[in-house]
Order: sequence, then structure tokens, then C-alpha cells
Amino acid sequence: MITLENVSVSETARYMGVKGEPDENVIRLIEKADSAARKAVAPKYVYRVSGVEIVSDGVKLSDCGIFLSGDDIKKHFERCGKAVVFAATLSAEADKLIRRAEVTDMAEALAMDCVCSSLIEQFCDKAEEEIFREVKAAYRTWRFSPGYGDLPISVQDELVRALNAQRRIGLTVTPENILIPSKSVTAVIGISEVPVHERSGKCEFCNMRGMCAFSAQFKEE
Repeated sequence: MITLENVSVSETARYMGVKGEPDENVIRLIEKADSAARKAVAPKYVYRVSGVEIVSDGVKLSDCGIFLSGDDIKKHFERCGKAVVFAATLSAEADKLIRRAEVTDMAEALAMDCVCSSLIEQFCDKAEEEIFREVKAAYRTWRFSPGYGDLPISVQDELVRALNAQRRIGLTVTPENILIPSKSVTAVIGISEVPVHERSGKCEFCNMRGMCAFSAQFKEE
């Protein structure tokens, strides 16, 4: 069982749009939201391993019947023979907490939203470590999600269906390709026998690169 730890106050404050060190009020909001969220959410994940076939215009996940189009995902998997297809969610409880806070205090709602964003990333990191204690991989890539770079977000639904994630963890996709519950992630992780391409920062394939609060961090990495 994965145990969630306190979120990083500085990282969560940046999600909230805070520049520099957060003040006492922001810290108090984050700590309150963090405590409430970790007590309420019921995070879960699912995964499966698939063969990988590199083709001219993307990548085929041969065991899932899924085609991932684009040059970015092709580069991501260029040395990989297999992939882990992955989905995780904090559960509907996270959305309930955010909606409840929106009724009474928008500052608390923002803090709760950003805390839950930090928690789902933390959970995905812990889940990935757990997965790769079971799945042997000499090398692996980082998580690549639909919507990164030129990988269409529309593949979200195919990943969820391939994992049977609606039945297994309660994860669905709207016609607009939005994950429900909202604090959820789908991704693919490449498995290789040789060293793989390393990104230079978290923002490398983001379509908002250079336009968000994390651009400065990207430049430093």
C-alpha cells in the first residue's frame, strides 16, 4: 500500500502562482489542504506491459492495439522494445474536496486544487517505483502522457480502455478527452535494454513551455 507524504510547500505554492517564498498565509492554506486531502483521497493505479513497434509516423503498442502518433513519442521510444501503459487517480474524493472549498473560500479551493495536483504526481512517482519492482527493466524512460508534445490527447480514451480503468479504478474520459476524476494521469513508460534518451527538464515536451510559471525552472535544469 502506497502512503502519501506531505506535499512540498514550495512546489505547491508555485502551482498556485506564488513567486518567491510563500508567506505564512499561503503556507497555512497549503498545510490545511494537504492534511485534509491525504485523509480523504483513495489513490489507485493500474498498468499493463505491451510490446513496442516503431513505425514511420509513431509507435504501435502491439499488445494493446494502440497507435501513438507523433515524432516526440517516437523519439521517446526509439530504444525501447516494451512499454508500461499506466493510469492513476486520486479518486473522486479529490474533486469533492475542491468543489466543497469553492463554495466557501476560493483561496482554499485553489490551495486544495494545487495540493491535489502535487499529490497525484507524488502518487505516480511512488506507483512507478512499485511497478518496476515487479517489471524488470534495465532502463526506462520517464512518463509520457497524452497531450505532451505532438502526442494527441485523444489517445487518452484508448489507454483507459486498454487498461479497463473504468472498472478497475473508476477512471473515465469525457468526449472532450478530460479525465474524470480530474486528479488522474495516464501515461506510457518505455522499457529498454540500453540507455535511453534523457529529457533536459520536465517542460521539454509541454505545449506551454516558455509561457508558464515553471519556465524558469526548466531553464535551470
